[in-house]
Amino acid sequence: MRLIQGLGSKHLPERGCVATIGNFDGVHLGHRAVIEKLAQVGRQFGLPVCMVLFEPQPREYFDPANAPSRLMRLREKLDRLAELPVDLVLLLRFNRRLAELPADAFIRDILIESLRVKYLVVGDDFRFGKNRGGDFAMLREFGRRAGFEVADTPSVLLDGERVSSTLIREALAAGALDRAAGLLGRPYSVCGRIIHGAKRGRILGFPTANVLMRRKNTPLQGVFAVTMTGIVKEPWPGVANVGIRPTVAGGRTVLLETHLLDFSGDIYGRKVEVIFHRKLRDEQRFAGLPELRAQIERDVAAARDYFASPHSMPPFEP
Repeated sequence: MRLIQGLGSKHLPERGCVATIGNFDGVHLGHRAVIEKLAQVGRQFGLPVCMVLFEPQPREYFDPANAPSRLMRLREKLDRLAELPVDLVLLLRFNRRLAELPADAFIRDILIESLRVKYLVVGDDFRFGKNRGGDFAMLREFGRRAGFEVADTPSVLLDGERVSSTLIREALAAGALDRAAGLLGRPYSVCGRIIHGAKRGRILGFPTANVLMRRKNTPLQGVFAVTMTGIVKEPWPGVANVGIRPTVAGGRTVLLETHLLDFSGDIYGRKVEVIFHRKLRDEQRFAGLPELRAQIERDVAAARDYFASPHSMPPFEP
């Protein structure tokens, strides 16, 4: 998979492509259905599959205070897309210039002249261009004149509900990790590099591997039974806290702290994936470190009980 940053790249598809546009946050089952459909058409046309992404996401640009929490960072999204039949990702910087681009110019400059798109898949509620002036009907009309087809995204239903990033955020916020895993097609996870922390976990007797969430808000908070990959051959069990550590820090930076059960070794700088399996409790403030330590002991015991149960590991490949 090739990443193309901006319309000035020399790697834009000269013969054209089949394409889709969106946030693709989470790269869930619905997104995968879109990509599989595109890949089929791409094989028929003999053309590459292209994803058009924006950074930041449009709602983050227009209303950052109320934008939904990201299920994954851009790097994680690109890693997931690279596992699928995607040939190209066109990453466009969403700035004032792009926000003020009229809808007809968006079609002409990006879809026709830059991508030479031959087949486009978008949702029938897709809006684009200055003041959201472009819609699905406009795309179809331009496609009819310019010689490209426009199709609606296929709907994927789970338990009668349409799979969406919003539904996954709601499941994660409610601690329904099995539900989120079903919608994603895999357990929810966070990737990142292990950084040095304040070493408070060592003082408490529970050293942690710390990963910055690197997002303004997070779709889940609390204490979880998790596994971590990237440190040894097999996933290693642990208990993780996602939050601002109100007892010892009380800041605004969201951190993912994982205490690995019965593990020792230097893993600073490792790129790891933390996979969430069961929510144990909400994050809370304690009166002091002795109370916090006692609760961590209970959390570790709860995680051990979870992993000792015969059906603890969800039936998904991380």
